Amino acid sequence: MIAYVKGILEEVSPDYIVVEADGVGYEILVGNYLISRLPDIHEEVKIITYMDVKEDSMRLFGFLSTQEKTLFKQLLSVSGVGPKGALSILNELGPDGLVSALIAGDSKAISKANGVGSKTAQKVVLELRDKVSLEGSIFDLGSSENGKAMVIDGAVNEAVEALNALGYSNSEALKIVRSIEGAESMKTEEIIKAALRRL
Repeated sequence: MIAYVKGILEEVSPDYIVVEADGVGYEILVGNYLISRLPDIHEEVKIITYMDVKEDSMRLFGFLSTQEKTLFKQLLSVSGVGPKGALSILNELGPDGLVSALIAGDSKAISKANGVGSKTAQKVVLELRDKVSLEGSIFDLGSSENGKAMVIDGAVNEAVEALNALGYSNSEALKIVRSIEGAESMKTEEIIKAALRRL
């Protein structure tokens, strides 16, 4: 199996990139959310990969972190979600947005992904919600800006509920609260004020 490809970024297209490593050009399928974070053409890049092997094909899917790959593999564990569907979900929400949607149980947000119906989205939430820890998750995507895991309880939870009452969805509220540096040590009112300034 190919765990990662480290080399020169030679080509970027809407669906894939080509990375040359030791004289071999690897075509790697990637999401739009990843393309915007790539270096310039002809610069070095390291792409974490997942190899999808079938009887008639072998495809590499690429990610910029092991956490994103883990999230992709978790999506694949849901029956009815294949590699293209998993990539479509990541494209629609991005890794952070997907984790927020899972924690919030927001299947509607997931169902907006191309090719993902409401039933499949509900299955994704049902099967993965408990696998995403409220303390930053195994994907390390719920961390606050300083890299420490944010505990979603106490004042943070109250702030999310208050934002819900103001009409914001769970995933919107979680995402904005998570972006506030030091929120886990702030009072509920302070978190709400900081969140409203960002919304």
